[in-house]
Amino acid sequence: MSLNADITKAGVKVCSRCIYDERVSSIYFDDEGICNYCKQIENLKVEYGTGKKEGEMLLSKIINAIKQAGKGKKYDCIIGVSGGVDSSYLVYLTKVKWGLRPLAVHYDNTWNSAIATMNIHKVLNRLNIDLYTHVVDNKEADDIIRSFFFSDVSEIDAATDLGFAQVLREVASKYSISAIFEGHSFNEEGITALGGNYFDGRYIQSIHRQYGRLPLRTYPLMTLMRFLKSAVLKRIKFIRPLWYLDYSKEHAKELLKKEFAWLDYGGHHLENRISAFCTRVYQPRKFGIDNRNLVLGALARNGRISRSKAWAEYNKPPWVEDELVSYFKKRLELTDEKYEEVMRATPKNWKDYPTYKKHFEFLRPLFFILAKANMVPMSFYLKYCFPIRD
Repeated sequence: MSLNADITKAGVKVCSRCIYDERVSSIYFDDEGICNYCKQIENLKVEYGTGKKEGEMLLSKIINAIKQAGKGKKYDCIIGVSGGVDSSYLVYLTKVKWGLRPLAVHYDNTWNSAIATMNIHKVLNRLNIDLYTHVVDNKEADDIIRSFFFSDVSEIDAATDLGFAQVLREVASKYSISAIFEGHSFNEEGITALGGNYFDGRYIQSIHRQYGRLPLRTYPLMTLMRFLKSAVLKRIKFIRPLWYLDYSKEHAKELLKKEFAWLDYGGHHLENRISAFCTRVYQPRKFGIDNRNLVLGALARNGRISRSKAWAEYNKPPWVEDELVSYFKKRLELTDEKYEEVMRATPKNWKDYPTYKKHFEFLRPLFFILAKANMVPMSFYLKYCFPIRD
């Protein structure tokens, strides 16, 4: 069966360049059937010179500035590490290719897979790089996740992403480091849809206050004031080097396996078990959200695989680790009945809870300046600082 026939059978409009369809949040199409997210990626490629000489030159200027600012210090940059391919490869580039002196920082939400933990230590030990780890109390971490599960929103792992970002900024401030590196590639992974996978400090705090049972003592909450203090007063840069480079995840995997005996953990977001549950079980079943289209859409957009192959893979059931659901229930002390009750409950949206969203929109001119100066991620500006189109 042809791709067009498959799409017709699915009964949805699909982008003519990638595989995003009309079910994606805030999507729209031009006269040629190309979605706004493909256009957004193309604009970012131009701005960052992705994979071209211009990109290499822009990144080189950033690296030279970091070296200058880091003179006389033990570390000149921070890298957030998860054990995944992107952050592991970025560690290699930073130390081996660019000659920087990084401090690796890991946020442990206590749901790491054993493979991810081993990968972190394999790469860092081989390159003689120090590791700073912030471990959240496991009961507290579970209480936050349980709160989001009971709140019926889709972002049950939101606290991990935001907590990691706050830890990175706190460590940078503690060691007077001017730059944070994050291993993300919009070219390989896309950018999540506007209005989807939303999180901020007020959102996390409001849900936890309503559904949580334990105080937040070890969780690093990023309030709006802490965020602005780091970006505006401390002027700590948040840089994604892979946005500038001709980066291939498959090439990175092969190098990591060869140089560090790095192990593949099976797919995007699968290095952490709560992320795996969220993306492979919870969101597909309760919300009809399958974020595999981010990576598959990027591969099709880049011509690494055909659109028909990407669409076919996307329409297969996602692979789920054995016992993942039972592990989730056990850790959160959920009976089978309570688990099913929540999974069948009417879905809610981040708009149903207090957030900083209106503050971000009001401060859009400031965040535009900060994003251009690499003091907040450009993806934050694009995703959080504009009204959401229904």
